[in-house]
Amino acid sequence: MNAPSKKATIYLDARIHRALRIKAAETNRPMSQLVNDAIAESLREDEEDLSAFKKRAHEPLVSFEQALKELKRDGKI
Repeated sequence: MNAPSKKATIYLDARIHRALRIKAAETNRPMSQLVNDAIAESLREDEEDLSAFKKRAHEPLVSFEQALKELKRDGKI
Protein backbone atom coordinates (compact mmCIF):
# COMPACT_ATOMS: atom_id res chain seq x y z
CA MET A 1 0.00 0.00 0.00
CA ASN A 2 1.38 3.42 -0.94
CA ALA A 3 1.87 6.05 1.72
CA PRO A 4 -0.23 9.20 1.33
CA SER A 5 1.33 11.82 -0.91
CA LYS A 6 2.71 15.06 0.46
CA LYS A 7 2.79 18.31 -1.45
CA ALA A 8 6.11 20.12 -1.84
CA THR A 9 7.26 23.12 -3.79
CA ILE A 10 10.47 22.62 -5.75
CA TYR A 11 12.23 24.88 -8.19
CA LEU A 12 13.69 23.32 -11.31
CA ASP A 13 15.97 24.75 -13.93
CA ALA A 14 13.75 25.71 -16.88
CA ARG A 15 15.50 23.25 -19.19
CA ILE A 16 15.12 20.40 -16.71
CA HIS A 17 11.44 21.27 -16.26
CA ARG A 18 10.90 21.21 -20.01
CA ALA A 19 12.69 17.86 -20.37
CA LEU A 20 10.65 16.47 -17.48
CA ARG A 21 7.38 17.62 -19.07
CA ILE A 22 8.39 16.01 -22.36
CA LYS A 23 9.39 12.74 -20.70
CA ALA A 24 6.14 12.68 -18.73
CA ALA A 25 4.15 13.15 -21.92
CA GLU A 26 6.15 10.56 -23.86
CA THR A 27 5.96 7.93 -21.11
CA ASN A 28 2.38 8.74 -20.11
CA ARG A 29 3.49 9.15 -16.48
CA PRO A 30 2.91 12.12 -14.20
CA MET A 31 5.84 14.45 -13.59
CA SER A 32 5.51 13.82 -9.86
CA GLN A 33 5.97 10.07 -10.39
CA LEU A 34 9.13 10.66 -12.44
CA VAL A 35 10.51 12.97 -9.74
CA ASN A 36 9.57 10.54 -6.95
CA ASP A 37 11.21 7.65 -8.81
CA ALA A 38 14.41 9.66 -9.40
CA ILE A 39 14.64 10.72 -5.75
CA ALA A 40 13.94 7.18 -4.52
CA GLU A 41 16.71 5.83 -6.78
CA SER A 42 19.13 8.46 -5.48
CA LEU A 43 18.29 7.53 -1.88
CA ARG A 44 18.76 3.81 -2.65
CA GLU A 45 22.22 4.61 -4.04
CA ASP A 46 23.03 6.55 -0.86
CA GLU A 47 21.90 3.57 1.22
CA GLU A 48 24.14 1.24 -0.82
CA ASP A 49 27.08 3.61 -0.38
CA LEU A 50 26.56 3.83 3.38
CA SER A 51 26.36 0.05 3.61
CA ALA A 52 29.62 -0.30 1.68
CA PHE A 53 31.29 2.27 3.96
CA LYS A 54 30.19 0.34 7.04
CA LYS A 55 31.51 -2.94 5.62
CA ARG A 56 34.89 -1.35 4.93
CA ALA A 57 35.14 0.72 8.12
CA HIS A 58 37.81 -1.53 9.66
CA GLU A 59 40.02 -1.83 6.59
CA PRO A 60 43.44 -0.23 6.96
CA LEU A 61 43.75 3.29 5.63
CA VAL A 62 45.88 3.86 2.54
CA SER A 63 47.27 7.31 1.82
CA PHE A 64 46.70 8.89 -1.56
CA GLU A 65 50.42 8.76 -2.25
CA GLN A 66 50.53 5.03 -1.42
CA ALA A 67 47.53 4.36 -3.65
CA LEU A 68 49.28 6.15 -6.52
CA LYS A 69 52.47 4.15 -5.98
CA GLU A 70 50.49 0.89 -6.05
CA LEU A 71 48.65 1.90 -9.24
CA LYS A 72 51.95 2.78 -10.93
CA ARG A 73 53.57 -0.43 -9.69
CA ASP A 74 50.68 -2.46 -11.10
CA GLY A 75 50.81 -0.64 -14.44
CA LYS A 76 47.33 0.89 -13.99
CA ILE A 77 48.58 4.44 -14.51
